Amino acid sequence: MSKSAPIFSDADANTTVIISKRGPVSKTLKSQAAINAALRSGGPVDTQKKIMAGGNRQHTSNKDTARLDEETEQLHHDRVSLSLGKVMQQARAVKEWTQKELATKVNEKPQVVAEYENGKAVPNQQILAKMERALGVKLRGKDIGEPLGPAKK
Repeated sequence: MSKSAPIFSDADANTTVIISKRGPVSKTLKSQAAINAALRSGGPVDTQKKIMAGGNRQHTSNKDTARLDEETEQLHHDRVSLSLGKVMQQARAVKEWTQKELATKVNEKPQVVAEYENGKAVPNQQILAKMERALGVKLRGKDIGEPLGPAKK
């Protein structure tokens, strides 16, 4: 019988065998000098800008962007008129309310009332209806500023 060589030798017992190893990580060229060097050497250069990269925003969309898509090609929202803001201010002055008191009555933030009075708000029919009832003045339609009549049946 011939003697066969052992499977493991003493030298093999001290060595480490790595079964899998990750390959080299692709380098991201961030500086302008590194990009220029890659261009000169003929290496691949990808010039895409990532939008909102690194942000923790998952599946976010703004309601206003959807409205803009549905709306006009001018890409802006319609705003309330300044005349509406003046009517609101006058009606509020008659009742001697501050913007904060009106906002409390209609269950909105004071900033919302300020935006409507400054003509910067996007018109919301529900908010306008609440303000009409609180102030007792029509804020929509042809006869803006007229006293709010009794509810029609």
